[in-house]
Amino acid sequence: MATQIVMDHTGDTRHHFDATDTKNLLKAEERFKKLTGSGFTAAVRDASGKVTVTRAFDPNAEETLFFPRLVGG
Repeated sequence: MATQIVMDHTGDTRHHFDATDTKNLLKAEERFKKLTGSGFTAAVRDASGKVTVTRAFDPNAEETLFFPRLVGG
């Protein structure tokens, strides 16, 4: 089961989806596009724990993290 983790000011929200289910996969891709379109940075974490920034939805990613845009003061 793949997971999208959205970090924000309230903590994190986890969205689990079955990548073999077309309806779930489409919903996950729409979430990816909505979040990255609104300024979130997406990063994929691999099995070894290495995190890589991504600009495109990867249906094979086990875990995708979404970080909000940081605003300096």
